[in-house]
Formats: sequence, structure tokens, C-alpha cells
Amino acid sequence: MEPDDGRVVSNFIVQALQGKDITIFGDGNQTRSFQYVSDLVEGMIRMMATSDDFTGPVNIGNPGEFTMLELAQNIIDLTGSKSKITYLPLPKDDPTQRQPDISLAKEKLNGWEPIVPLREGLITTIAYFDQLLKEK
Repeated sequence: MEPDDGRVVSNFIVQALQGKDITIFGDGNQTRSFQYVSDLVEGMIRMMATSDDFTGPVNIGNPGEFTMLELAQNIIDLTGSKSKITYLPLPKDDPTQRQPDISLAKEKLNGWEPIVPLREGLITTIAYFDQLLKEK
């Protein structure tokens, strides 16, 4: 991922590492589900190993939900940043909830489910962006 790719996790982390305010659209209560890449890869590998008569589709997301405010607060805490949270109007097409149903993945992919907790994934991702920003 690039620091300016426009995704919420990278945006919040880069803003926190640079001591900038973290921008939340809306009141921060809309939820998202985040998944660490190793969980995604494991799900894909298990999907490729299924029998030929099962083709999917299969949702291999993470059903754990967090508000945007929780995400921002976790990132501020983990980076030790002095960033403040600022709020901007919520775009009209922004969903209030995103939570995948992974019941089919659990059934068909040998009990697969994500195992990396949000904070653990954030620690590794923060270290990645910290190093990337230092190299620029």
C-alpha cells in the first residue's frame, strides 16, 4: 500500500504518524470490517484447495466490526500521536455498516475464519507505514 492510496486505514495511520489531524467523515459511528492480509491469503489458498465442484463465490472478509471513531482512537493510541480527530460531512453514498457474512467460508474452507485481531494488524501496518515514510 502507498501512503496516499486513499484508504481509511492508511489515511488514518499516515495522518497520525505525521501529527496531522485525523479526518473522519460523519460522526464516526459508521462501521467497517478490517482484515489483515495474512487472513485474506489463507482464505484464498483454502479456496484454491477446494474440490472442482465448488467454485464460490465465497466471502473471505472479516465480520468483526469497528466504528471509524474506534479505528482512529486505536491508531492514535498505537502511534502515540498527538493528532486530534476532526469531522467532515458524511458523503451521501457512504454506507453506515459493512460486515461480511463468512458462514459459507467457514463451511466450505475447512473452518477458515480470520484470526488476526485489529490491534495486532494495526501494529504491523503502522510499522510498515512508519518505515515507508522515513524512506521518502
